[in-house]
Amino acid sequence: MAQLELKGVHKSYGPVKTIHGVDLSIGDGEFVVFVGPSGCGKSTLLRMIAGLEEITDGTVSIDGKVVNDVPAADRGLAMVFQSYALYPHMSVYQNMAFGLENMGLPRPEIEKRVQRATTMLQLEPYLQRKPKMLSGGQRQRVAIGRAIVRDPKIFLFDEPLSNLDAELRVAMRKELSALHAEIGGTMIYVTHDQVEAMTLADRIVVLRAGRIEQVGTPLDLYHRPANQFVAGFIGSPRMNFLKGTVAAPGTIAIAGGRSLDLPAAAGLPAGEEVTVGIRPEHVALCGREDADVMIRLDLVEHLGGETYLYGQSETLPSMTIKQDGDCAATRGDMLPLRLVRDRLHLFDSAGLVRRAA
Repeated sequence: MAQLELKGVHKSYGPVKTIHGVDLSIGDGEFVVFVGPSGCGKSTLLRMIAGLEEITDGTVSIDGKVVNDVPAADRGLAMVFQSYALYPHMSVYQNMAFGLENMGLPRPEIEKRVQRATTMLQLEPYLQRKPKMLSGGQRQRVAIGRAIVRDPKIFLFDEPLSNLDAELRVAMRKELSALHAEIGGTMIYVTHDQVEAMTLADRIVVLRAGRIEQVGTPLDLYHRPANQFVAGFIGSPRMNFLKGTVAAPGTIAIAGGRSLDLPAAAGLPAGEEVTVGIRPEHVALCGREDADVMIRLDLVEHLGGETYLYGQSETLPSMTIKQDGDCAATRGDMLPLRLVRDRLHLFDSAGLVRRAA
């Protein structure tokens, strides 16, 4: 296990800058997830930590030692890629032992490490099989086992589950969580899937265009996003956003809806354009006399334990409402909606969150 620190890390490809001054500290034994849309720089940042990409400026330190000029093979890290990258002509055992043999470890130590990893990942029945005889989930477990046997300071995962089907992804998420709980290693995991980030991470690093937007625990980011980008990216279905204008100190006029009294708006000047955010589970069906907004229902998704309603009006963008259990609403219905006041998020014209003093 190890600590990792990035200070002022930049990456440029000629005149094109992709990483813009990233500062980040990762503690010993933490499971940290880099998340963001495609092209945000999360895989590039991971490869810079691994030593697979040169650092244009700044420093990467492991346990207090700057490793900018240390070759990837000597950093004591292990990486699991999106593709399994297994040797097709080798058995599961040989794939896991090969790196240790190249390191010159004695045979008893190799046997011990491989046995420990295969037991942990439940791969004992497959040790003599070739990769072509394994399922996708089993191949990915072998790739993870190959990383475990190296006993690295830090595990690096670059979208390791993206090639698996939905059911296998859920199963592998559980296995990765259990693995971290058992070995307690420092892990950095890259994904574009915010559900993976929410379920796996001790802390999430949200990236956009090569910059860190916010760092925090999954629930911190969910309940207290720093800006509109983070609020919209974290959470599934995504947060609803309603355009509004400051009508008076502490009062927001929603386009096509009722004015809302929000203490967070107290310091904003009248006339400033703002955005009110609310998550689908915090929008309630109500009577017309209590409605903050009205929408026409476009789609109903019945999932058994919950129902998702999608609708819009002439002045409101598409809205999503989550209801527990079944819901009798049908397409074309006009739905009166109440916005739960203490669950509202207010973003100013720059997209930054405003909180009550």
